[in-house]
Amino acid sequence: MSKISIIISKGSLDGVYPGLIMANGALMEGHEAILFFTFFGLDAIIKSRMNKLKVATVGNPALHIPSLIGILPGMSSFATAQMKKEMEKLDIPPVGEFIEMIHDAGGKIYACKATVDMFHLKKDDFCEQMDDIVTVGQFYEMSLDGHIIFT
Repeated sequence: MSKISIIISKGSLDGVYPGLIMANGALMEGHEAILFFTFFGLDAIIKSRMNKLKVATVGNPALHIPSLIGILPGMSSFATAQMKKEMEKLDIPPVGEFIEMIHDAGGKIYACKATVDMFHLKKDDFCEQMDDIVTVGQFYEMSLDGHIIFT
């Protein structure tokens, strides 16, 4: 069994799901999975925000729409609804449910202490599945002898 540590730093729907899918896949294959949420990626484990993430429509060349169209009111909500509809077809759960599944399967979920302090957050702001708020040094220590993936 190997250890996979995944850093999630983006708070958009398309920025969070790759890390969740990779962590879930690692757990399904019998590997240890550690998720480390930092900067805007923290939104995925903040109770009040985790199920309200949206697709970034401006500055996202993979959407194949001009940025001028991406700034129109409602475009982010429209793109988010479309992506959620496609994910539902593939039975990919909403963020909150996915976090719960990963945690229940033995995945570890951590928030970056420096970012938590910078954004003036408290442990109560986070979902109950978050294991702890840790420093970067603690994350590195937990990740020793494993693979670190930055999404």
